[in-house]
Amino acid sequence: MPKVFAQPEDGKVTQLDGSSRRVILDLPELMLVEFTFEKGGIGALHSHPHVQTSYVASGVFEVTIDGMTETIAAGGAYIVPSGLIHGVKALEPGKLIDSFTPRRDDFL
Repeated sequence: MPKVFAQPEDGKVTQLDGSSRRVILDLPELMLVEFTFEKGGIGALHSHPHVQTSYVASGVFEVTIDGMTETIAAGGAYIVPSGLIHGVKALEPGKLIDSFTPRRDDFL
């Protein structure tokens, strides 16, 4: 049976420049990931074939999707359709909870 529960200390953490990524849970069809950002941390503009949803768990982020930019605070969310160029900038320290379908094998 696949892993279906996760505790706060579970998951592989990868340190990035200005942020960290923790893969919380994953199946081939779906992945849940926590990103923790320092103030000013950047999730550089990029695209991928996965559909992504992101929930702002804490902080405030400037989010750009397909050339449109909006400021999203804790409790807000956004969705990125497959193939669109997107990225974020942390306006204060914060966390994003991202889900991807299918799983992003490059994060494992």
